[in-house]
Amino acid sequence: MRSQAVITARLPGKPGSCWVATAPETAYPRLAGSQATDVVVVGAGIVGVTAACLLSHAGLSVALVEARRIGRQVTGRSTAKITTQHSLIYRHLIENLGLKTARRYADANRLGMDQIRQWVERFGIACAFETRDAYVYCTNPTRLSDLEAEAEASRKVELDSDVLDRAPLPFSSAGALRSRNQAQFNPAQYLIGLAKATEAAGAKVFEQTRVTSLEENDGWQLKAGRASIHTKSLVLATNLPIAGPIPYDERTRPRSHIAMAFRIDSRAAIEGMFIGIDEPTHSLRMGRDDDGLLLVVLGSKFGTGLEGDVAKHFRDLEAWTRQNLDVGDAKWRWVNEDYETPDRVPLVGEVPQAPRLYIATGFNAWGISNGTAAGILIAQQILGESPDWASIYDPLRKVPTKFNKGGDSQSFVHNLDQIEPGGGGVMNLGRGKIAVWKGYDGTPHAVSASCTHKGCIVTWNNADQTWDCPCHGSIFSADGSVIHGPAVESLPPKKLPPNWLR
Repeated sequence: MRSQAVITARLPGKPGSCWVATAPETAYPRLAGSQATDVVVVGAGIVGVTAACLLSHAGLSVALVEARRIGRQVTGRSTAKITTQHSLIYRHLIENLGLKTARRYADANRLGMDQIRQWVERFGIACAFETRDAYVYCTNPTRLSDLEAEAEASRKVELDSDVLDRAPLPFSSAGALRSRNQAQFNPAQYLIGLAKATEAAGAKVFEQTRVTSLEENDGWQLKAGRASIHTKSLVLATNLPIAGPIPYDERTRPRSHIAMAFRIDSRAAIEGMFIGIDEPTHSLRMGRDDDGLLLVVLGSKFGTGLEGDVAKHFRDLEAWTRQNLDVGDAKWRWVNEDYETPDRVPLVGEVPQAPRLYIATGFNAWGISNGTAAGILIAQQILGESPDWASIYDPLRKVPTKFNKGGDSQSFVHNLDQIEPGGGGVMNLGRGKIAVWKGYDGTPHAVSASCTHKGCIVTWNNADQTWDCPCHGSIFSADGSVIHGPAVESLPPKKLPPNWLR
């Protein structure tokens, strides 16, 4: 069997999100010593920074703790559409969860949108915020009835939507559902600006501080290396909770998607934000980097760690984009990850089995408005309040068992020769398995292949050069260090047998 590894340099575009590339640098300190505070928020994505901002402005002492740098993880790698239109969501909610739930979902996301608008203006956050219409489109005429049904469902939840004969795109479409007065922005710039406003309100912000353990101890005691912090209330805004009594890794399922940003002339720019419902799905919007206009295109989803050739998705996406739109060079490319829930609604709020522990996960790729609503909900619960729509996000609601079936590594190889320079593979070593990657000079390096979360065998991502867990979505760099969890410990290094190196 030949390795699936592909040399990253052969892919178009520079690795990384165009939003992150244009965001200002941050230099908040690491957590040090022993501290105490009213609230600790772990994770400086849109949920965490939203909650921290509200709580600090309410007068609580808050510590916002980020394992890497603010705004540069999941939120900073999203398509960053600020919208209540989440593809064909409202018909699904009405049919499966009822009209009341659908209305509350719309209310929560409308509030999330409004909060972002208000903060951008109030704090003067420079984040390329722009009002835009959002479109769900189809190219297959047989799907037009789905758009019409969604339009009717949208009207039932008091959203402003209508159906058009075609989408305002340069390629043929059979129809489009339009939602007016939505918005888009640069999410990394927004979070960095909001974190600054949060610090100005009295919060302490820490970066490069990965929480490695927590325990209930007259509140919560967190450790990050030799540093520790004690808190009354703990918010885990870490994409998937890194700890707690409820196995949210079984109630959600990790999924990844790819994105590319192409240089585009202003005469070929599209007006609006778009998502298709034909398979494979594509999402489009305009953006920019320091050098000018970009067309940002999102590809279809796949299970994290369940794809042996992620690079192929980039090639397919580039081919589709060039076939349908007038674009120039591919400038940026990245992979992002989110978690799905069975009912397509996030899980947010206090965990009753662990008082004063709050979680947020399962945003189903619509984390900007939902994530802001989640931050609002958590902040209100900590302050002793609860919005009318809180019940829809109930983190203990019943979900189908075994929703996340996990999977096996897609990167098994028999020997080092099957791993190309710049590639990686998983090999047997005695009773265990090792993850081997080669530098571009062909030198092999090895780490344990067992994810430090629950022991699943990782898969090599040949586009990002990462080790991805096919069970619960942890992602590690080639050298084994954690990019994001639920794992909090690195893949330990392993020695290759001398006879393998001959």
